[in-house]
Amino acid sequence: MPLKTLSGKHADPRKGRGAGINPEGRFENVTREAYDDGWNTPPDDLPPLKTYVTEERAKSIITRNNSPDIPFTQSINPYQGCEHGCVYCVGGDTPILMADGTTRPIADVRAGDAIYGTVRSGWYRRYVKAHVLAHWSVIKPAYRITLEDGTSLVAGADHRFLTERGWKFVADSGSGKQRMHLTTGNKLMGTGAFASPPAKDRDYRLGYLYGLIRGDGLLASYHYQRAGRAHDDQHQFRLALCDTEALQRAQEYLRDWQIATQEFVFQKAAAGRRVMHAIRTHARPNVEQIRALIAWPAAPSPGWTAGFLAGIFDAEGSYSQGILRISNTDKEIIAWISRCLRTLNFRFALEHVRREQLKPIEVMRLAGGLREHLRFFHSVDPAITRKREIGGQAVKSDARLGIVSVEPIGKALRLYDITTDTEDFIANGVVSHNCYARPSHAYRNLSPGIDFETRLFAKVNAAELLREELSRPGYKCEVISLGANTDPYQPIERDYKITRGILEVLSEFNHPVGIVTKGAMVERDIDILAPMAERNLVNVFISVNNLDHELARRLEPRCSAPQRRLQAIKTLSEAGIPVGVLVAPVIPFLTDHQIEPVLEAAWEHGARQAGYVLMRLPWEIKDLFKDWLVRHYPLKADHVMSRVREMRGGRENDPGFGSRMRGTGELADLLAQRFQIACKRFGFNGDRRNRTLDTTRFRPPQRDGQLTLF
Repeated sequence: MPLKTLSGKHADPRKGRGAGINPEGRFENVTREAYDDGWNTPPDDLPPLKTYVTEERAKSIITRNNSPDIPFTQSINPYQGCEHGCVYCVGGDTPILMADGTTRPIADVRAGDAIYGTVRSGWYRRYVKAHVLAHWSVIKPAYRITLEDGTSLVAGADHRFLTERGWKFVADSGSGKQRMHLTTGNKLMGTGAFASPPAKDRDYRLGYLYGLIRGDGLLASYHYQRAGRAHDDQHQFRLALCDTEALQRAQEYLRDWQIATQEFVFQKAAAGRRVMHAIRTHARPNVEQIRALIAWPAAPSPGWTAGFLAGIFDAEGSYSQGILRISNTDKEIIAWISRCLRTLNFRFALEHVRREQLKPIEVMRLAGGLREHLRFFHSVDPAITRKREIGGQAVKSDARLGIVSVEPIGKALRLYDITTDTEDFIANGVVSHNCYARPSHAYRNLSPGIDFETRLFAKVNAAELLREELSRPGYKCEVISLGANTDPYQPIERDYKITRGILEVLSEFNHPVGIVTKGAMVERDIDILAPMAERNLVNVFISVNNLDHELARRLEPRCSAPQRRLQAIKTLSEAGIPVGVLVAPVIPFLTDHQIEPVLEAAWEHGARQAGYVLMRLPWEIKDLFKDWLVRHYPLKADHVMSRVREMRGGRENDPGFGSRMRGTGELADLLAQRFQIACKRFGFNGDRRNRTLDTTRFRPPQRDGQLTLF
């Protein structure tokens, strides 16, 4: 794909998206006149940034949706990428806590995998199972974070970890803008570094078989006297368990010694009882060999020790309500469990439990809380995942997770990140914030941060594809929304004119189109839009959410100023083009008081339709917005987010159809009533003709010049 570079400190904004109009961050404080053409020049001390535009040939151009919140079923986005910043990422070998209690390097995690995240419940954050929604990587400068207990993490400067004082970035932004970042006075939250899994060598396999079979197996030989025979010896090995994971592992390990076993159902499921599966063999050589395999070793190796603890835990262990126990009535086995736990430096308490008419039982309880329980699971690796469930436990421990140092590694590394449905994950024992990046850039293996701002994709064959799709015999004409995801009139449109090409095709086919934009560049295409308006084929909504120049400069620094957008409304209206105002996004306690002034000004400039959208905070912008809010309006930040949660059912974002654009609850209802009253007072939305575009005029042009009968 061709790649064009548009750069230069003094680049003409009408000749491409140059560095002069692309400051460092999404919300940088740039200088702008109150009445301009929409292209901003940052102060001279900001370093220039190159913008790369990839010309790509898309495979399709019309996107279809069925959301009840959106008044269109078809849309076209001429460009991909344009504005928001993002955070990244951790080293590829960082172990992530999976939902089955095991760990996996983040580089090997994939979308759809089940992992552990956290949610706030009561006084604590608690561990819960979550799913990976997206996974990607980027090459960026890396930092090494070292903790008191020796835990080490590699991450980018913009990655965040949970501390005792909330989420903090790894390092300062380096742009002169202060942000909360890790210091040596902070402590991370979690259990600390995960233990390395054992090498499943010959000794480990022997130890596992010993623990599992000694704990829960039947191994015996019987001698019978039968008439007519000298003897009728019987040999039996049987291992019956409810959890097939341990059985499958045992069967696999036995095959390493050429011992074949048969599977069967030992006990069918019944009321209050689970089905129990088993493996067995009656061959004398097999039974004798198993007996030899599980002889006590004279000097157990570390591998045998780990395997034995895994096997005896699968056979006799339990884990519930945050308590890890191993029980047995055999004093010899208890002695071996104690010996192996001490070898691996585990602390435990031994309880003697007497039972009526049954042998007394010894119960070993592992000390140290979740930190030590996870170390046990990871360092010995039992097979039964059901017994590794940590969901619901609080994120707290006595681990020494104070930060010793945060140091740049001095080079760029490939770093990885994931998006999860809890918005976090457990990275090497500490709670790590996930990336809220836009997957549209992430699946290209690009940073959804600065790459999203500077590496844009232009669908240069959009008009060609649109002509093909509209010419298909089965095409059904429905209004197309232009720029539903990214603004069709962003700066590079001045060079590429993809939006203009799309409008030319739509006009040729008499196809209705709705346009939503924040840019005044829409005035350029009045020569196409005005004739379409005469045929009731177009309406334009220009987004204006406030008239405060200072607020607009901070919130939307690279968009046309509010007064410039009002002028565009006036110009379009005077050209006979139905034009409306979209008050979006409405930010509680920050811009909601501007609803009436915006509507009044838009009416005076010729807008006759109006709509609004309550601010949404999905993954890709939620923490970005909160960071911006703290930096620019620290005294209002808590109140704004409190209002947001009140209008989103207690959450910071509501993705549900039917409520995501308007919110729920009393405050959301009051906002809707205010908007309706203001619209009625000024006269908005009274002309139904302008609200319904004409789909009956649609006619594909005939290539041979022959007219159609209908």
